[in-house]
Amino acid sequence: MSPASAAEPPPPSPLDHDVGRWVDTHAEARPRALAWADDHRRCDYATAAERIGRLSGWLSRQGVGSGDRIAVWLGNRGATLEALFAAARLGAITLPVNARLTPDEVAFQLDDCRPSVLLVEDDWRARADEAIGKAERCTPVVLRVGGAEDAYEAALAASEPEPARETPSPEDAVILMYTSGTTGKPKGALLPLRKTLYNCLNAERYFEIVASDRVLVVAPLFHSLGLQILALPAVFAGAGLVIQEGFDPARVWRAIADEGVTYYGGVPTMHERLLERLASGDPIAAPPGSLRFAFTAGAAAPSELIRAYHERGLAMMQGYGQTETSILTCLDPASTLTKAGSVGQPVLHGEIRLVDPRTLDDPPEAWRDVDIGEVGEIVVAGPITMLGYWERPEANAETLRGRWLRTGDLATRDADFDVTLVGRAREMYISGGENVYPAEVEATLLEHPDVGEAAVVAVEDETWGEVGIAYVAAAPGGSVEGDAVLGWLADRLARYKQPRAIHVVEALPRTASGKVQKHRLTAP
Repeated sequence: MSPASAAEPPPPSPLDHDVGRWVDTHAEARPRALAWADDHRRCDYATAAERIGRLSGWLSRQGVGSGDRIAVWLGNRGATLEALFAAARLGAITLPVNARLTPDEVAFQLDDCRPSVLLVEDDWRARADEAIGKAERCTPVVLRVGGAEDAYEAALAASEPEPARETPSPEDAVILMYTSGTTGKPKGALLPLRKTLYNCLNAERYFEIVASDRVLVVAPLFHSLGLQILALPAVFAGAGLVIQEGFDPARVWRAIADEGVTYYGGVPTMHERLLERLASGDPIAAPPGSLRFAFTAGAAAPSELIRAYHERGLAMMQGYGQTETSILTCLDPASTLTKAGSVGQPVLHGEIRLVDPRTLDDPPEAWRDVDIGEVGEIVVAGPITMLGYWERPEANAETLRGRWLRTGDLATRDADFDVTLVGRAREMYISGGENVYPAEVEATLLEHPDVGEAAVVAVEDETWGEVGIAYVAAAPGGSVEGDAVLGWLADRLARYKQPRAIHVVEALPRTASGKVQKHRLTAP
């Protein structure tokens, strides 16, 4: 079997890959068209361009330049996009920080990539102070966003726009997005301008985005779904964004109806709650006519969910991707019923193979592609891949093999090369659309003075898809109490990473070589 690939994509033009100039381009052509509206203000493209230029000037005065990092720890608001585009004008790299992280987790990221500036919600100032206090290698300039005084707005008002730098290289980094770690600590995927462009081109092709579109973004902008699959492709095309903070199904349906939203995206649990609200008839009983489709990603959508939306006249498009690659496959709405359960075919600007896992330790030229119906690991090549992990040579050596990127996801394919996910080569599980790596949770559990051994396994959950269950054994000579450890975890791990329960055992089952046998762990 030959790998699935599309025609060789054209080289990026200086205009297309220069993310820092995207908003300026639309401001010149359509100055009064909506750029984005959030819970705080509405910005047309002319206003957005001015605000981005002023923020770029403020960042420049703080010494931010090419290759520097700025961290953005905000709720869902346009300021996240303003920061990203302003930083890109200077050649700087934006780190979107997960709003759900604890100060300990944020301190790790600050120390790891050492941003020179941190934009943070004013309401979170205490958490930010705690995170900075715990960081050992980073003391960023802090700019608080929101609140009565709103230092962010004051900074914009006092700043002059900064001209964009000369046309950058497509290989220059623009985003640093952290993923949970297989070895216990998160790692930052370094994403170049080239990847950002080609991901937008893929979204534009499969979503058929036009400038008149209105796109609802309720998925967090600190995740690939909200930022790289929904928001950035819409801005690239000159469409308008409607950004909501928090997820309220009734509010989502009102916004779709009131704003004339043409498409939106979310994880399956969000779509299920939206369907329940639609069935209640409050605030509306049928999808508005403006809505062309709904996009789902983050986990495979149940065929029953897809069918239920179809019966209400709304197509649901299924996609699959990773932070390191963004969109990898897309299932056309016309195929969602006949191929329910599939995540679709490879996108245009990417090359995908399903490789026999038994051959992956060999050089890529010796890998064996699996046949139809056989399980293989998805590997990817092309302009949609990351540069690598920030300062993680060991992780890069494992994940990046020549021109190929190993995803760690297992799948089968049919004769049309429609891909169906069947599992993960690594232990990651997905809880409510969030990736969770047991190794990170286990490493945190082992920091507890009473815990000597720890293992985390995933179990199915009706609400969240999967949740973690932890098994711990006491440290030598001591004792451990599960509920006490759960309480201890609350300040150290984001809620979605915390195990649903902790079971205390005398010892973890192990092989002769000492490896934990997780298949033998069952709840008492």
